[in-house]
Amino acid sequence: MTSSDTATAPIPRRPRSRHRGAIIVTAIAGVVALTPGNLLAWGDAGHRMIGLAAAQKVPAEMPAFFRNASQQLSYLNPEPDRWKDRAEATLDPALNGGSSPEHYMDMDLVSPAALTAALAAPNRFAFADTLEQAGASVSTVGLLPFMMLEMAQRLRGDFRLWRIAPDSTVRAWIEQRIIDDAGILGHYVADGSNPHHTTKHHNGWVGENPKGFPTDNRFHGRFESAYVQGQIKLSDVLGGMSSEPRVFPNLRMAITAYLRTSFGQLDRLYEIDKATPFQAGTSTAEQKAFASARLAAGAEMLRDIWWTAWVTSGQPVTIPPRSPRNLPR
Repeated sequence: MTSSDTATAPIPRRPRSRHRGAIIVTAIAGVVALTPGNLLAWGDAGHRMIGLAAAQKVPAEMPAFFRNASQQLSYLNPEPDRWKDRAEATLDPALNGGSSPEHYMDMDLVSPAALTAALAAPNRFAFADTLEQAGASVSTVGLLPFMMLEMAQRLRGDFRLWRIAPDSTVRAWIEQRIIDDAGILGHYVADGSNPHHTTKHHNGWVGENPKGFPTDNRFHGRFESAYVQGQIKLSDVLGGMSSEPRVFPNLRMAITAYLRTSFGQLDRLYEIDKATPFQAGTSTAEQKAFASARLAAGAEMLRDIWWTAWVTSGQPVTIPPRSPRNLPR
């Protein structure tokens, strides 16, 4: 961990919503979309770029229906943020409040040892139990790694079913499911590439601040929405991606390493903003390089998780016999 003030007690999470416009119109690769003003994470522009860049870089060996769905995969990347629509939250807060922890993983709210133990938990419920034993909670620490892992497993299961579909009609239905799951997965992978989604310092530095980092609570939106929409192009993201996709032998380990790498960029993000605040109209070489690299990291990871799900869906799995006690309900 790079932050010097690892906390032992959880800090109440401030709302991540900070964009108040009624309608934001964004054009990416010739596609114009209307989206709710309650935009989070990379903002609509950043999420769409990550989804589109990942889709344009998938190997030719991916099924044709998937390769041809690049625009849809781009559109779906911001989808979980659309669920946080303020009008719906006003009617009932269940969806907004219940899904928020799935967008982040604040690694500095528990000790390194407790974090390692929690990330090794078999599922999100055991993860919550482990955090509780460490004096933290899912609502403050977040669920992002398990959301990514669960969605990646769903996608692999989708691909497995597609391979054995009994006819073209069923296969077409499964293809719809695959694109939807792949697009939604993309949102959480994209969230993980932004250091703000790995820390309690997600919207200005909190607590002890020996380096004098920015503390304003507009930092999150200034960086990932205003700056990215104003200064970053799809070509910047594509140019930062590797050409060779990876097949992860262990998805859980790959996701954990990915989030730790993002967290490791936290101080650099704050150092750059301290020197020149991220704004829609600013574009120093450091700002451009940092934002492009983080977006490219998200697109590359997303492309590789998609590819891993496809490749490993065709590999045989030795399934142990089921115990009657463990039959699903």
